[in-house]
Amino acid sequence: MNKTTRTLALIVAICIALAVYFVLLGQRGIQLIQDGGGAAIGLGIGVLILPFLGLWLVIATLRAGFTHQRLAQQIHDEGLAVDASSLPKLPSGRIERAAADELFAQIKVDWEADPDNWKQNFRLARAYDYAGDRSRARETMRRAVELERRSRGK
Repeated sequence: MNKTTRTLALIVAICIALAVYFVLLGQRGIQLIQDGGGAAIGLGIGVLILPFLGLWLVIATLRAGFTHQRLAQQIHDEGLAVDASSLPKLPSGRIERAAADELFAQIKVDWEADPDNWKQNFRLARAYDYAGDRSRARETMRRAVELERRSRGK
């Protein structure tokens, strides 16, 4: 079994476990409502909302993850992937600061030439991530996803 298959199997297993948990939580919420006391009804309604909130979170997370994977594969297929494998790393596994900053500077030049290109935004998001700026990485990745969606006409 390759790494992708193992990862997909793990995602499916977690989703099944969450589905079971959401059903059990929903049943507990219904039981609390059926008990009939004022506090029990209020608590039951609150508990009944949790599975729906959890389902929404799972769907949103999976949708974002699959979108990022699709875009990463497209970037890779076009030879535009940010390759940080050859950069020097610290014992913790993180890329050395100077190397990450140099990579970021190179990619930022490409981005500045075409800031409305989703591919350049995707690459910039990866560079932010390697440089350790997670908040800008998330923000730029959201922009890349939105620009890609617009480029497909959706």
